[in-house]
Amino acid sequence: MDGNGRWAAARGLPRIAGHKAGVDSVRAIVRAAGELGIETLTLYSFSTENWLRPAEEVGELMKLLSWALNKETLDLDKNNVRLSAIGRLEALPAAVRRELDGAILRLEDNTGLHLVLALNYGGRQEILDAANKALAAGAGSLDEEAISENLYTAGLPELDLMIRTSGEMRISNFLLWQAAYAELFVTPVLWPDFRKEHLVAALEDFSRRERRFGGLSRKS
Repeated sequence: MDGNGRWAAARGLPRIAGHKAGVDSVRAIVRAAGELGIETLTLYSFSTENWLRPAEEVGELMKLLSWALNKETLDLDKNNVRLSAIGRLEALPAAVRRELDGAILRLEDNTGLHLVLALNYGGRQEILDAANKALAAGAGSLDEEAISENLYTAGLPELDLMIRTSGEMRISNFLLWQAAYAELFVTPVLWPDFRKEHLVAALEDFSRRERRFGGLSRKS
């Protein structure tokens, strides 16, 4: 979900205003995904690298995350959304953890869209954590199965489509293992402007692709 800062700068606003506008996009896209029958939606919300931003901005982001979790949980419940989170969650501020754990618990029995928030997440860190977890459990050697079973995303469906907003042509350390055969869709639209019509455009593009898996191919 990239482009919040640029969205704010273009309007002469502080960066946090772009992040707040981005919450509106999250709300709109979560609803749209549910309406479109998407089973799982993962949002890259805060990366391990984001801690390197100015302390004031990080603090505001954490406050915004805590506020959004508190404010949006009721609406998520009404829309039958289930919630989970991936990443090094133990490093999040206590207030964020309380709101996050409370929201996950409240929504755990819902059967609609599964919304996954990537928080304090990094793809390289996830692979390292998976390898160390497998070794700590007694694995004598590592293979793909051992890594996959210990990823944060273990139990989630395979990644089909990765959407990158704001025109950035890189994965930025997101779901590196899972993206091996995923389709990529890059849009110049900044995240605060991203709405249902843009999600539909990405899905329509995805549906026309012929996917290849190590030489084998099939339609999306």
